[in-house]
Amino acid sequence: MTGTGKLIRLILRRDRFILPIWVLLFGLLPAAYLASFEGLFPTDAERITYAQVSADNAGFVALYGLLRGDSFAVLANWRAGFVPVMIGLCALLTVVRHTRVDEEAGRSELLGATVVGRQAQLAAALITTAAASLLLGLVTFAVTLDQGSVAGSLAFGAEFAVSGWIFAAVAAITAQLTSSARSARAIAIVILGASYALRVGGDISALSDGSLSWLSWISPLGWVTRIFPFAAVNWWPVILSVLFSAAAVAVAVILRRHRDLGDGLVASRLGRSTAAATLRTPLALAWRLHRGLLLGWTVGLGLLGLIFGGVGGSVLDIAKDNKGLSDIFANLGGSTDLVDSFFAGTAGMVGLIAACYAIQATLRLRDEETTGHAEAVLSTAASRGTWAASHLLFSLLGPALALFAEGLVADLAYRGGDPGAILAGTMIQLPAVWVLAGVAVLLFGLLPRWSAVAWAAPALCVLVLLVGQTLQLDQWLLDISPFTHIPHMPGGDLTPAPLITLTGVAVLLGAVGLTGLRHRNVPD
Repeated sequence: MTGTGKLIRLILRRDRFILPIWVLLFGLLPAAYLASFEGLFPTDAERITYAQVSADNAGFVALYGLLRGDSFAVLANWRAGFVPVMIGLCALLTVVRHTRVDEEAGRSELLGATVVGRQAQLAAALITTAAASLLLGLVTFAVTLDQGSVAGSLAFGAEFAVSGWIFAAVAAITAQLTSSARSARAIAIVILGASYALRVGGDISALSDGSLSWLSWISPLGWVTRIFPFAAVNWWPVILSVLFSAAAVAVAVILRRHRDLGDGLVASRLGRSTAAATLRTPLALAWRLHRGLLLGWTVGLGLLGLIFGGVGGSVLDIAKDNKGLSDIFANLGGSTDLVDSFFAGTAGMVGLIAACYAIQATLRLRDEETTGHAEAVLSTAASRGTWAASHLLFSLLGPALALFAEGLVADLAYRGGDPGAILAGTMIQLPAVWVLAGVAVLLFGLLPRWSAVAWAAPALCVLVLLVGQTLQLDQWLLDISPFTHIPHMPGGDLTPAPLITLTGVAVLLGAVGLTGLRHRNVPD
């Protein structure tokens, strides 16, 4: 593996902004959750009641996993039950970016012409991602040490670290299967989604007869949520996760030896010699490229709406005897009605998720440019503006469709309140979503090599959403997030001024970015 060290330094330089963001963001979240729960429950009775109700609620179990205990540390760990999914997503995207993406762009061939071993690139990507995941775990360990249990803090950190290791190893395998970076990412994300679905099914079954609880044990996400830090710590899932990661890495190394550079083990299907009549415009090509992404995000947010709609009916039961929890819901949603506040708060979360889709769809422009596909399209009669607009159409309307699916399903699943109120509260997140998409367009147009920094925008908004109120940040810091300015609905007043302003900001960002695209080289 000659040259691995130098490739690691190259990866650290390329990801010098992205890696620290997700390492620190997820590593520090447990501290925010601890502070939040300590403020919510001033008495032991309130905390214990909340834990008892939450442990038996199928909606909360689906989101966060099983709850075993009622201490502040246990509740913080349980509340972070969705974080391993996000860590796994960041890890798999990092590995694919520095393996298959580089091969597809031709960078691996240039590196291979130097003194670099055949396995060096894969090793560098895995070592860097594994080290970042380990550092994330150490940050979590450090911020939870004041809970009085070194073993519990160590288990908490291990839960986060092995989540990254598992899906980094999974991505290492998918990167060998196909010659397309897009397909490698898609396969890895499908595996991540299937793991989450299996964990949800097994955990919900465990609340009843337990006949399907075994599903959680065939899911890597089921393993990590069964470590139970600060309760009866179970180290077997950690050992199982490490062994699985090592075995998956070994498989990836073997598969890498049996394929040529630039190819995948699964042969790409040859296309037609001439394009079909429905594939002769930039918009038709963009539809072909984005349709799978659009379907996946729409279905995914629809399923999330089903969960949120189901949980909504339990909000009153959980918070009716706890004024602190009622105040938190009111702060999140801006309404004194608990159910309305709950759905207003979740609408902001869903909006942030949809913003990630908008950024992903926007940055497809950069993928097309770096792979040389954009040059082929622009060599025809298509202009730069037409080519960019064909992709940006999905950045604007794709999130709208996904948000509509989530809001509609949540409205139907809740079956209470004003019909359409939840849907309306979800749809008004669109201007904020478009602002973050506009940031991605701006970077792509003016600083294309820095396009990936667009992911820092939703990360910052997530930080403001999760810990802004808890840490009582200054209002100007909260105002950095466009979602802070969205009217809190249902339950609040619909004021059009901030929606118009945010839409105007999004249009301005996009216009500046497209102007930059017109005046720079392609590729750049």
